[in-house]
Amino acid sequence: MARIESLSLLTTDDAKLYLTELYGNVIANVMRSLTSARMKNKDLSGDPRSGSVVAKRFANATPKDYGTARAAGNGEKIKAEEVVVMIDDDKEFVEEIEEKDIKLGGVDGLMSRRSSNHVLRMAAYLDTKFYKCAADNATKIEVDLAAGAVEEVLESCIQEVENTKNAFVDGVPRQMIHMVLNSTWYGKIRNSLDKQVRSNVDTGDEEFYVWHGVEVVSSINLPAGCPFILMVDGAVAQPVMSDQYTAEKIPLSNAWAISLFYHNGTSVVTPDLIFTPVQSGAEKGSAAKYRNVQTGNILHVSNALTKKLVSKSTQYTTVA
Repeated sequence: MARIESLSLLTTDDAKLYLTELYGNVIANVMRSLTSARMKNKDLSGDPRSGSVVAKRFANATPKDYGTARAAGNGEKIKAEEVVVMIDDDKEFVEEIEEKDIKLGGVDGLMSRRSSNHVLRMAAYLDTKFYKCAADNATKIEVDLAAGAVEEVLESCIQEVENTKNAFVDGVPRQMIHMVLNSTWYGKIRNSLDKQVRSNVDTGDEEFYVWHGVEVVSSINLPAGCPFILMVDGAVAQPVMSDQYTAEKIPLSNAWAISLFYHNGTSVVTPDLIFTPVQSGAEKGSAAKYRNVQTGNILHVSNALTKKLVSKSTQYTTVA
């Protein structure tokens, strides 16, 4: 479409169409920019406009001897955990544009630059919130972060996720696991791969996507002090609603306000399938300690649901 030369044209049909297209590009680019997008729980029910949605998780079925249901007169009830995700975090981008500011490039040039910034800031905010929720509810695995070889530390943690067993989980395939690393640990893996004779990874590429069968991504939005997070598809839910760009004349001025509002909520759905490392002997506090009898790893569990599941599973023993 032709360049929008004046802010006073923002209420015309062409300009409204432009703002709609710009909004569509922002939302599409936010989803592409989110490193957490592929990990989010998308199996949500309910109407987000009501202020909340629900994630359900069903327990494993247990085989019974033939005739059990006939003798009892009924089958087993399906057991499920329900997590209500409140969409209670309201955010906005509201920026003023003066008429004189468009003389160098027109409204569309200026808005394109601002919308690009909105993409970056919205994605960074959602990713940061997503990973904080994951880290706050994660089970911590004792490892030697200081002296342990990077490949041994990571493989030990991957095996811990892989060997998760409780009422809802009977092991986790590696293709369902995501590993999100801070820049330091991502660099450690790259350096380790660079030293291998045949790593099958181009050292010139920024990403290598998969390591030991686990999807890998680097993020600068992990909480401070968190080297990496391992989680399974759908461990955290983060529904997002947004309104289209709108333009509004500011009274008694020669300026316009361009606004974008969005609403989100972030909740953990499967905390027992989120893990972070902790230096052996360094963890203090009231978290319960367990040992995985299969891997031998010591685990620190603070999430209430994870404690309940772990305490009832034969896969784990209590550590004093």
